[in-house]
Amino acid sequence: MKKIMALALALSMSLTLAACGGGGQTSANKSSGSSEPAVSTPAPATNDGKNTLYVLGPTPDHGWTAQAGAYAQAKCDEITKAGQYKAVYMPASSGEEQVDQCNTIIANGDAAEVVMMALDDSAQAGQEALYAEGIPFISFDRIIEATEKYAILNASGDNWQCGAGIAYWLQKNGMQPGDTVVVLYGDNGTVCSRRQEGFEQFLKGEIEYQDKQTGSYKTTETWTQEQLDAVFNGYTVVCNWSADGAYNYIEQKFDEIVAAAKANNGKLYIYSMDDEMTFGVLNYLEAGASAATLADLEAMNVYISAIGGMQELYNVMAGTDDQSDLAKQYFDDMMSMYFSPKMMQDVIDTGMKYLAGDWNYEVGSGEYQPTWIVDAGNVSQFEGFQGH
Repeated sequence: MKKIMALALALSMSLTLAACGGGGQTSANKSSGSSEPAVSTPAPATNDGKNTLYVLGPTPDHGWTAQAGAYAQAKCDEITKAGQYKAVYMPASSGEEQVDQCNTIIANGDAAEVVMMALDDSAQAGQEALYAEGIPFISFDRIIEATEKYAILNASGDNWQCGAGIAYWLQKNGMQPGDTVVVLYGDNGTVCSRRQEGFEQFLKGEIEYQDKQTGSYKTTETWTQEQLDAVFNGYTVVCNWSADGAYNYIEQKFDEIVAAAKANNGKLYIYSMDDEMTFGVLNYLEAGASAATLADLEAMNVYISAIGGMQELYNVMAGTDDQSDLAKQYFDDMMSMYFSPKMMQDVIDTGMKYLAGDWNYEVGSGEYQPTWIVDAGNVSQFEGFQGH
């Protein structure tokens, strides 16, 4: 830790964040840059013994992160087998563990590049240490705001458009200011904060929602910030990307939520930011909800979202899962924003382009893969990942 603190002190200079977008991201989400000089991207070192690509990510356990880790390991095996570079996948269960891994990488002295899916913001010190040692790194999925200016690329799915897509879909299904809305966050990091930003920006009329499946839409019924604040200061909870986390909250609050919605025009909207948490709601309806609450719920208009791409949830929407009838009985409709964990392989491929000298990004740039709405109407077109 002494070394990390010393390295962090060396990072006091200010760096420019360059704008480079993709997918459906708008200028509201990009850095505008400044008059300060741009920072050049470190050149790959291929002739001095630094021939290892390190990939840092989650310990495979379940859900989206498990699949991301599995895809990463498979890609590393493929790269190593090809022979030009050695690729090492380093799984972890916390950001603090990833800091230790960054220290190990530095000590090894063979890193040509690092691709890092930070597990939480405590991984910041590890990214700072890599930068201080001149080791180029790509930040994937969870972007740590304090260190995104040091990454040679910040890459993820387009979380702003995930939020905008859900806002579009819920509004299309009748959501208005003052309605009862439940918000299920994964965590307090940039993934969910950007999904909230996109949701708010769409409803304020600042950005469009667009995808090749659905089209391009801009709301004509804008909300005020005060009306949006009421949503995100109401029935909201951080579920740690867990079905159990969502289940526990719903178990505590659902009678109150349903009573409030029943008294408030009989409409309920659930903004779930992950497939796992949507399953948490389904699981509670199946196993824990009272008969009286379920009767009230069935009589109301209820819409629920998700984000991810779990085949199990696709099966629910397609009507082929054991919980399909349950969902049809209590939800008027459901959807999931496609956000495949396989994109981690795409990001590793991008890292290989950097090592090959095929690189047009400036330090701090961002690139965001498109996402889109999957519902009962188009679910048969997509194959999801096995989440459980």
